[in-house]
Order: sequence, then C-alpha cells, then structure tokens
Amino acid sequence: MSNYTKSTNFATKDTLPAGDSNKIVKGTEIDTEFNNIATAVSTKADTASPTFTGTVTLPTGAVGVTQSYGDNDTSLATTAFVQAALAAVYPIGSIYTNASVSTNPATLLGFGTWVAFGAGRVMVGLDAGNAAFDTAEETGGSANSIVVSHTHTATSTVTDPGHVHNVDLGQAGSNQGKISNGYLAASGSIDVSSSVTGITVATTNSTEGSSGTNANLQPYIVVYMWKRTA
Repeated sequence: MSNYTKSTNFATKDTLPAGDSNKIVKGTEIDTEFNNIATAVSTKADTASPTFTGTVTLPTGAVGVTQSYGDNDTSLATTAFVQAALAAVYPIGSIYTNASVSTNPATLLGFGTWVAFGAGRVMVGLDAGNAAFDTAEETGGSANSIVVSHTHTATSTVTDPGHVHNVDLGQAGSNQGKISNGYLAASGSIDVSSSVTGITVATTNSTEGSSGTNANLQPYIVVYMWKRTA
C-alpha cells in the first residue's frame, strides 16, 4: 500500500516569467501525476467492507463497528465485541475459578459484579431425585463429621451340670453300697458330696470408631471461586 507523492509542483510554474519553457504544463507531467494517483488509489482499502491482505495493523484509537458476539465470520473484532463475548461465556450466576490469582474477576475480565463463593465447600451437580442435592446453592455436610465411638456387647452362657464324688468300699455281694439299720455294708461305694466346677468365663469387646475431626473429608484441592451476581 503506497501513498500518492506528487512528482510535479505545478504551482511553481506560475511564478516563472512569461516565455520560460518550464512554465508550460506538459502532457507527460500530467500523465505521470495521474499514474501516481492511480497507483496510490489501487493499493488503498475501500472504506466500505474492505478486504485486507497480509498483516493488518490498526492505528491506536481506531474505532470499528461492533459485531454481534455470536458472529463467527472473519469480521474484525473490537474491544466491545471481546467484552460481549466474555460476558456471554460468564453470564450472571456463573462461577469463575482460579488456582493462583485471588484478584476479583471484575478486574481481570473487565465486566460484571463478582462475590467470593463457596468458602470451605466443594461443588456437586444438582440431582432432582435426591432431596440433599435438588436445589441450586443448597448446602449440607460437615467438614468435622466424627465417627462415633461405640462398644459391641456380647453374652456368654456357661452350663455346668455339676458332679458327685464317691468312695469305693469294695465288693460285698448283693449288699454293695447299701445302708441297713443305720449301718453301712462292708463293701460297695457311697456318694459323699456333690459340687460344681466354679468355671468363670470372661468376654471382652474392643471399642470401635474414633472421635477425631476432619476425618471424613474427601480428597480436595483449594482454589479461588467467585460468583457473578450482576
């Protein structure tokens, strides 16, 4: 793209004295000027719907027509177009996250009103079939849930039928082990006492669970979260 540069200074011819051959405007001079003008014009872009080639550089402060943010043609994008497109990506109610920068998105993106969101909480998808998750921004759960300590009980039953001690008195025919008229036969056996073993059974149970806090958290990673409110 070239600019028009005049080859002949026609105004100076007027200052020349009469009869000076240089005072005459020659056809070749006019032809040269027209050629220069034609070259300059043909390398300039039209003001209406121009088509550019190569690397296009706009001057500082250039103002263009703002396209709709939904356009996907090759029209030049203005700053207003970019802002509108970003605002469409982050409509009111959107959540913006950043893993390292705590700056309010209003400053980073240049639009909207944003408030810090979800401090100490993770996000979960809405589930209309579950009362715990069926409303947007519904909260629940606890970072410090505990597993309650508890003890299992058990019952042990020991059956001891007891037993009898006896003394063997030898053999005495048919009178073995019998008492007659207050006298014990000379032979046989006699029960002298009965008793139980006195067995003791001890049953112990261990205590299960814990009372520690932060023992029920899912794996997580901390980020900055913001919600657009306007």
